[in-house]
Amino acid sequence: MTTGASLTVLPVADRAVVLRLSGAWDRHGAGPALSRELEPRLASAGRRGLCLVLDVSGVSGTSTEFRDALDAPTRHLGAEPVLVSGACPAVRAVLTAVELPGVRLCPTLEEALALVCRAAAAGPRPEAARAVPEDVRSEVFGLRAKARTSGLIGIAQGILLARYGLPDPGEAFALLRAGSQHHNVPLRVLAAAVVSAPAPRAPHEWFPGRRHVPPPVLDLAPPGPVDVRDRRQVLRAAVYTAVTVTDADAAEIHLTDHTREALVLEAHHALDAAYRDCLALVCGPPAVCARAQAAGKPVTVADVAADPALAGHPVGRATLAAGSRAVHSTPMMTTEGECKGVVSVHRADPGVWLAPAQETALGELAGDLAGWRSWYRRTVVLDALEYLHARGTGWAD
Repeated sequence: MTTGASLTVLPVADRAVVLRLSGAWDRHGAGPALSRELEPRLASAGRRGLCLVLDVSGVSGTSTEFRDALDAPTRHLGAEPVLVSGACPAVRAVLTAVELPGVRLCPTLEEALALVCRAAAAGPRPEAARAVPEDVRSEVFGLRAKARTSGLIGIAQGILLARYGLPDPGEAFALLRAGSQHHNVPLRVLAAAVVSAPAPRAPHEWFPGRRHVPPPVLDLAPPGPVDVRDRRQVLRAAVYTAVTVTDADAAEIHLTDHTREALVLEAHHALDAAYRDCLALVCGPPAVCARAQAAGKPVTVADVAADPALAGHPVGRATLAAGSRAVHSTPMMTTEGECKGVVSVHRADPGVWLAPAQETALGELAGDLAGWRSWYRRTVVLDALEYLHARGTGWAD
């Protein structure tokens, strides 16, 4: 492998082998390095009837040597070409300077995975190739969801592998999964904590001297016991409460993810799969939730169809297709002024519908969730990290 270049296998699809290239592949030796990686994987994918996808969105530069190494083993694959996704303008210029009959460029990894699914589902009639059945749409959404988290989980595996001297990535994943199951923390949440937390400060204790604080009291509907250590249970009850107190037709909760500088959709009520796929990872406006996060205060869009920023944007189209015309988003602000997420409620009819008492109730819910999330991160997630550290150092010993 050339200096500064790397290759990672992404376990995101059942019908494709996805290889993510990153770094600079424009140095001498890039071609042989690519050949060593590509040829056996291409042969293996062919034997298994899988498509090969190369995600080059992280490649900063490439060369004619690299292009020739890509062309040689794929030239015979004109009918079922290798899909290359995410090429920046400089990389695209190199790859399109000559004809590559066994390569097809796709703007994004998501579109490449969608092509894989459509090819598998295509029928004998021409119109069948243009139609995307609902089950294929659902599979594409699932593949996108896996693609959004697989890189983060892979980084966490690498950290654990190096930190505890584990024998292979499979053992690192098994350690992550054990911590996730033991403390009921979603795998991607634990992986993000491994990536973002400071390195352990003691041989057998990650956070020595840490004090546990009592859990917060949450006023959620329906009334009844809610296990504040159960993330899914709290978020489901919270989104139901948001709908109840605001008389909304739909609702969603996004939480902040500082490892990706984004808002991640964590819970919803009455929002379709296409909307959830579009708003799964929000990196900024014009999404209403991102506006509320940036402003640090509630934001209302009375009519999505008339909003200049949303009307022609994919987020706006997805919102309207989901049957929502009005959206109100309230950020989850801590007492220190930090945003922990956003609660958004939807109405099928345009207009401002929240009464002052309803807006106050939604603000109180958002504040409670901000306090709960701070406690959950300092308590439940750190407990899971301590568990990983104990198991990992036990392996190393």
